[in-house]
Amino acid sequence: MKALFIGGTGTISMAISKLLLEKGWELYLINRGNRNNDPRLKGAHFITVDINDEAAASSKLAGMTFDVACDFIGFVPSQLERDYRLLKGKVRQFMYISSASAYQKPCSNYVISEKTPLANPYWEYSRNKIACEDYLMKLYREENFPVTIIRPSHTYDERSVPLGVHGDKGSWQVVKRIKEGKPVIIHGDGTSLWTITHNSDFAKGFVGLMGNIHAIGEAVQIMSDESVTWNQIYQCIAGSLGVELKPVYVSSWYLANHAEYAPCKTYDFTGSLIGDKANSVVFDCSKLKSLVPDFLATKRADQGIKETVEYILSHTECQTEDPDFDKWCDGIIERMK
Repeated sequence: MKALFIGGTGTISMAISKLLLEKGWELYLINRGNRNNDPRLKGAHFITVDINDEAAASSKLAGMTFDVACDFIGFVPSQLERDYRLLKGKVRQFMYISSASAYQKPCSNYVISEKTPLANPYWEYSRNKIACEDYLMKLYREENFPVTIIRPSHTYDERSVPLGVHGDKGSWQVVKRIKEGKPVIIHGDGTSLWTITHNSDFAKGFVGLMGNIHAIGEAVQIMSDESVTWNQIYQCIAGSLGVELKPVYVSSWYLANHAEYAPCKTYDFTGSLIGDKANSVVFDCSKLKSLVPDFLATKRADQGIKETVEYILSHTECQTEDPDFDKWCDGIIERMK
């Protein structure tokens, strides 16, 4: 089997690339080559080009066909329009990574399935994902373009711990605060339910949908069955560091409405919290399991967090300082006194 990944080296896609290569797939990655030297990609074929240079990408793909192609980095419809022009008639299945954040907010039911309406007035990112889905499903209905839409929730890997509140530069500054005994912000009261999925588990579900004729024309969510509270997530981080957690609970609306004071101005707390993480969610993955009967997420939240914390502590390249976010946290916490 032959696959083309647009991207292929990110949090979600690296685990899938690794698993596919282990299974003997012929894998092509089309990207700018920033992480193609990763040893997990040994055996992959690299098409080094900026996919946004459509003429150059078209030249590189001339004469090639694939059983499956997937876009991991498509965020707006114009990018999917480009993919269609590049891949029409060249793929048996086109898979698109959407987002579970596209589901209705606020939630009418805390149990979410693929039947849950798509509507998110709080986050442009999610609305763009919905628009991408609409475009692709129109192609499926009118042009018979073989589309499968994938909706992940909060998927993480060894390089970044899952958090509710962080800055532009990732999770390290929060881990550092916990490690140093500083108070950390937890949105709400920390009791809302959330689902985190390790990328190795996500990959098992995704690969099971590749080349699966029953997945054509379908939207499928992939995530763990396990639900945990944000308190449990942060307690797992502190436990992995061997320190006491010092939480400061702050309303999600307060954080969103005071984002103008944040030095991390490009981080959208309204979207990421009100439009996503502030909502209590439980996912019904029965559709995935009907399509991939042997799917089982086996990386428990506490185990995955512990492994991630240990990896970050032993890899300095994952320890990106964010002093502006740190200062903002101190300011918010001071106002809570």
